[in-house]
Amino acid sequence: MAISQKVSGFMEKSSWIRKMFEEGIRLKKEFGEENVFDLSLGNPVMEPPREVRKALVECARDESPGLHRYMPNAGFADVRAAIAESLSPECKVEISPNDVVMVCGAAGGINITLKTLLDPDDEVIIFTPYFVEYLFYADNHGGKAVAVPTLDNFYLDFLALKSALNEKTKAVIINSPNNPTGVVYSRKELQELADVLKAYSDQIGKPIYLISDDPYKKIVFDGVEAPNILEFYQNSIYITSHSKDIALPGERIGFVAVHPQCESAGQLMAGLIFSNRVLGFVNAPALIQRVVKQVQSVTVDVEQYRQKRDYLYKELIRIGYEVVKPQGAFYFFPKSPIPDEVEFVQKLAEKRVLVVPGRGFGLPGYFRISYCFPDSVIEGSIAGFEQAFEECLDKPKES
Repeated sequence: MAISQKVSGFMEKSSWIRKMFEEGIRLKKEFGEENVFDLSLGNPVMEPPREVRKALVECARDESPGLHRYMPNAGFADVRAAIAESLSPECKVEISPNDVVMVCGAAGGINITLKTLLDPDDEVIIFTPYFVEYLFYADNHGGKAVAVPTLDNFYLDFLALKSALNEKTKAVIINSPNNPTGVVYSRKELQELADVLKAYSDQIGKPIYLISDDPYKKIVFDGVEAPNILEFYQNSIYITSHSKDIALPGERIGFVAVHPQCESAGQLMAGLIFSNRVLGFVNAPALIQRVVKQVQSVTVDVEQYRQKRDYLYKELIRIGYEVVKPQGAFYFFPKSPIPDEVEFVQKLAEKRVLVVPGRGFGLPGYFRISYCFPDSVIEGSIAGFEQAFEECLDKPKES
């Protein structure tokens, strides 16, 4: 075998989204793009806001010397200062530029964080359903991801968390608003999470770090608050990107912010900066750093996502699906009408509707729908959702 057995096995585990994407390409060639309703990827079609495009043009036209040379591995000092100034009121903690590292998207941020924190066999707790890459990010740096179930409504199960905590636990990763469920963790929930981790950290005599992966932070609906974990827990690390809030996923730009009272904060920051370099990111791209400095208060039109959510939720409920109404992000995670969600996803594909099986997120029996697509794609999918559901109702039960 040309590649390692480990990578081969990981590729198989992570292949569900890729499989659906490839199936979408095949179906579009056969039936025409307008007749295939691909809701599998979280790749937003919404364009960056006007302010972002304006800033990009201005930065590209700037002919000042040195703008494209090497920089400190943490990123431009003035960009980090702008991030810190914007973030401090949100998290009610005085963040300084020295608490911020600019990174190549949230994925880059999580990887430099785990490389900095993990010793071999350290455990990282993640919550089911989870973003599948967490499994591989932990393994990248010698750790092990430990999946902890959530409640039926996808909120945190603190009894399950307490059972999973042990002396090997080095960190906990949360994601709110959540991919794939759209759930947003409340202020009360985050405070309880912080209390649990602080109590256990005190018990074992070493910190458990709380990593908050929040690229959907600004995409919330109905006045729901998405609090920042830095407000609640000192040993916390906040990671985000601008892939979703200003629709720049292809530009790979985000940042890591460390709570200034975090244990050994200076050493942790030094580790993040070192890891940024040796993992090959070196630094976040210079041009797009200068762009995001200017648009920290800008967000895509979240109302468009809310309208898409409301339309699709109404239709799914009308048809008969069981689904938690998302409070943020741009995903639904309905329960499959039959136990084998892969079989149901295949049935939907026969109707030319593409979604992702829940086992791709660690939770069989559900499936993920992305709704960051044109209204015509979402509206066109409804007939397929209805036909597949009704065919399942007509299917005779196995004896």
